[in-house]
Amino acid sequence: MDSFSAQLVIKALDGLAQRATVTAQNIANGGTPGYRPFRLTFETALSQAAGKGEAAVRAVKPNIERAPVEFGEDGMRLDLELATASSTALRYSALVDLLNRQMQINALAVAGGN
Repeated sequence: MDSFSAQLVIKALDGLAQRATVTAQNIANGGTPGYRPFRLTFETALSQAAGKGEAAVRAVKPNIERAPVEFGEDGMRLDLELATASSTALRYSALVDLLNRQMQINALAVAGGN
């Protein structure tokens, strides 16, 4: 894996870890009357930065904002927060698995295939 690809994966892992924290906060506050959950986004900015080079990727910062008030909804939907938590964990796990496989390939190359 080249350094640019590694930088992209690391930035994605950072964003997903931050999303997991924000989602956990939302779930913890689920019973609070009038609580509006937060949303963390970074994928679009990361995708756009990928076309501009490694410095642009390093400069990407996740965007955290309050979720809009849904029409006719009081508070938040716990089912959507749990789905976000599950999706985030799966995506994070997939990226860690990708890095692990790359490290195994590198170790095999260094060992000379033995």
